[in-house]
Amino acid sequence: MSERTILVADDDASIRMVLSQALTRADYEVFPMSNLSTMWNHIARGDGDLLITDVMMPDGSAFDLLPRIKKARPDLPIIVMSAQNTFMTAVRASEAGAFEYLPKPFDLSELTATVAKALAERDSQKKKDVAANAPKDEEMPLVGRSGPMQEVYRTMARLIQTDLTVMISGESGTGKEVVARALHDFGKRKGGPFNAINMAAIPQDLIESELFGHEKGAFTGAHGRSIGHFERAAGGTLFLDEIGDMPMAAQTRLLRVLQEGEFTRVGGRDTIETDVRIVAATHRDLQQMIRQGLFREDLYYRLNVVQLHMPALRERRDDVADLAQHFAQKFAEKDEPVKAFEKEALDVLRQHDWPGNVRELENLVQRFVALYPDEVISAETVRQELSVGENAPPVRANGDNSDDLGGMVERYLMGVFAKAQPDLPENGLYQRLIDEIEVPLLEMTLNYCNGNQIRASDLLGLNRNTLRKKLQNHDIQINKSNQSR
Repeated sequence: MSERTILVADDDASIRMVLSQALTRADYEVFPMSNLSTMWNHIARGDGDLLITDVMMPDGSAFDLLPRIKKARPDLPIIVMSAQNTFMTAVRASEAGAFEYLPKPFDLSELTATVAKALAERDSQKKKDVAANAPKDEEMPLVGRSGPMQEVYRTMARLIQTDLTVMISGESGTGKEVVARALHDFGKRKGGPFNAINMAAIPQDLIESELFGHEKGAFTGAHGRSIGHFERAAGGTLFLDEIGDMPMAAQTRLLRVLQEGEFTRVGGRDTIETDVRIVAATHRDLQQMIRQGLFREDLYYRLNVVQLHMPALRERRDDVADLAQHFAQKFAEKDEPVKAFEKEALDVLRQHDWPGNVRELENLVQRFVALYPDEVISAETVRQELSVGENAPPVRANGDNSDDLGGMVERYLMGVFAKAQPDLPENGLYQRLIDEIEVPLLEMTLNYCNGNQIRASDLLGLNRNTLRKKLQNHDIQINKSNQSR
């Protein structure tokens, strides 16, 4: 017996019997009834997948009840039948929202075909409604069903409806800003602004002005009042990305704001109360920076109320296929088919180490969509784009180029070039790479020499004045408490 049930309302017992027999043979369950009152009781209880009703019934006209039915059960298909075979009867049936009007007498096969058509269209509309009401891709920014991502989801679920300060850790490209925005968009501050500031992208002498704003004349070039990110984010969320790159002076001011809930603009005197939720992120080891005297320990604990770690893509390889298809859908041109991936192609993607993490995968898929006409991406295409096989970086004599410095530099550069695709990285790559290596080299050497610049310069093989100049150029702070006198 089909789970589909048909309500049949007619005051003629013979018609009810004939319809019941025909619909039962068509594998429907039938509820026959002889008046509008009984019909309405069934509909109000939610019975029936479709209604067949005569117009004239002992207790009134079905046309008078149809608006009430459509309001209570808008998705219930209605077939109206009547012996009053007039044009106006058909018009009234249509105006009342009937799926079909059948004049009596009618062919039973036509009736059963109309029932099947009405139910099929109802099912199709329900699927469209579900799709329309389902969260869109832009509303579901986090993709992945792996164990590490499930832990991220659980932590986020506990944080959504709170104002707790969150510290998001993880490598570059893992989606830390995506998580921060999701905490805002699905949280109780979603009606307010989401304001993001990347500490690594702002000259260090301008960070305080960017955060807190400044008054006219506060410094050279301050020709007027400027509103900072704290004020722009009022009532919403302030995302402090790459917090590990914040200079010490700005750290001190930020700590004071977090402690007191108020601040003043640079060069100003008026106190401004702050009403923002703070979400910070970093790819650096802040505890190591605390030991080096480069990050305030008290600020760390103010920011690290709840820690949320974003796993690297190589730690969640089970999500690579879902992410690849998600990005293929995202970048598909309008009215163009969404690209798919061969099973072997997905295997190749899973085996890649992804030094640039999710961002690298996103850029790769964007290249597939833009540059390859094939609807299905092959494993050969993936290997070509990932520079595996013949185009892979040379393996060193010991057979392992992953842990030595040269191997790490190669992996770093692969990520740099991958993220820039289909273009090349910005000019000045040599100096940026030297700076990336030189900063931790100087910081750690000073740390192990307890801040003694003479010992550090000897260990590095540098002239003391050269070392001092490099420290100034990189704005490397020395832990005075540990510096030998």
